[in-house]
Amino acid sequence: MNEETSRSTQKRIETKKGWRRFLQNLRRTAREQASVFVQSKMAVAGLIIITFYILVALAAPYIVPYAPYERIYAADGSWASLQPPTLANPLGTTEAAHDVLSQLLLGARIAMFVGLLGAFMVAVIGTTIGVIAGYYGGWVDEVVMRSVDILYGLPFIPFVIVLVTVLGASVWNIILGIALLYWLSTARVIRSEVLTVRERPYVEAARAAGASDFRIMTVHILPNVIPLSALYAAIAVGYSIVAQASIAFLGFGDPSVPSWGVMLQRAFVTQSFGTAWWWVIPPGLSITLVVTGAYLVGRGYEEVVNPQLQEQ
Repeated sequence: MNEETSRSTQKRIETKKGWRRFLQNLRRTAREQASVFVQSKMAVAGLIIITFYILVALAAPYIVPYAPYERIYAADGSWASLQPPTLANPLGTTEAAHDVLSQLLLGARIAMFVGLLGAFMVAVIGTTIGVIAGYYGGWVDEVVMRSVDILYGLPFIPFVIVLVTVLGASVWNIILGIALLYWLSTARVIRSEVLTVRERPYVEAARAAGASDFRIMTVHILPNVIPLSALYAAIAVGYSIVAQASIAFLGFGDPSVPSWGVMLQRAFVTQSFGTAWWWVIPPGLSITLVVTGAYLVGRGYEEVVNPQLQEQ
């Protein structure tokens, strides 16, 4: 009994040491990649744009001048519909007399929430599946890769439209659609990298020393693929925001949630694209800037870690 207790205690100690080493490797990798990241002016510029919109999203509830669907009335008591920018309404009003600036600021919350959470889920799912497929190989790799090939055949927009039709129009269901389909490229790239990493001497040494598959994948392989995972997560931020805006613009988003896509959809439905520029340009420009920022982060980081791109 004492021998079993001692063995169990030793196993717990080894597990704690393994997790401690994993976290240490993760922190070291994060510091190394941060030092690499700041070498790219393009990536830093993109990060500044993303950070700005994150700060806007966090501050939005405290700085919005009106509620998103609060009516603005003119001096004669009528709705102040499609009013151009004024001091009281810096970005004018919509056809329903709602303040455009308030909707724009609150729309940043939805955009950044979907973008960051969608990117996180894409990175986690894609990295996990890619590491498992690449490490085990054989039939596991074959099943995963054939599943990826099948999912590549599903068009994203129609898939999400069916999803929100069945489950309901909500931001969460759009994020679910993003998580279900956008991880494919990440998984493919991570899997290819793992096929190389698993043959390195230190991985063979860990396997010969009796390390478990889980320990090898988390301690010895995962830190080496995190840079690629971070790269594809940055790219997924832009994809996620465009996806949410596209679904909302098509009318399958939640109309009660003030988002940039809903703003553009409402302007289109009321045929205000050609007249109320103050209603159309701000959300369209914001989507463009955030997606551009995400692209700059990904592209700039990729140029730093991939010497071949620096030579081109």
